[in-house]
Amino acid sequence: MQPTEDLVFRVSGVAESPARFRAQTRRFTVIVDEPEELGGTDEAPNPVEYVLIGFGGCLNVMAHLIAQELGFTIRRLEIELKGTLNPDRLFGRSEAERAGYKHIEAQLKIDADADETLLQEWLTRINDRCPVNDNLSNPTSVTISVTSLKNETQPLT
Repeated sequence: MQPTEDLVFRVSGVAESPARFRAQTRRFTVIVDEPEELGGTDEAPNPVEYVLIGFGGCLNVMAHLIAQELGFTIRRLEIELKGTLNPDRLFGRSEAERAGYKHIEAQLKIDADADETLLQEWLTRINDRCPVNDNLSNPTSVTISVTSLKNETQPLT
């Protein structure tokens, strides 16, 4: 079997305030905001909520794909996610704990024509193949760089 070419996903955006970010990906505009108690306007999910949303979306896709491969039908699937993090590092109060989630729980509730043995195989495959689960469970190389906007050519108006 020939290896498949890597997929590349891109997001770009602009800060609309210290707590609000407007992002573009493909043809979609997505707003990221913080609750009022964190300086935002509470008009959209915050970044760590989007992590859970993305994870839930990925679990949904993989659940249906793998159910089809295993030959059973999902009549209904509910996914509940919960993440726990300590905000001390985020706010610069302490470096004792990591900044991100300490633990994420995902609960899949399913109505399907599959027995417990088949559902366990299904769950094992989801855990193994879900890209977001892989990113959350394993180190991923991340590069963050900075470029001054003062150096970029601005169009004349």
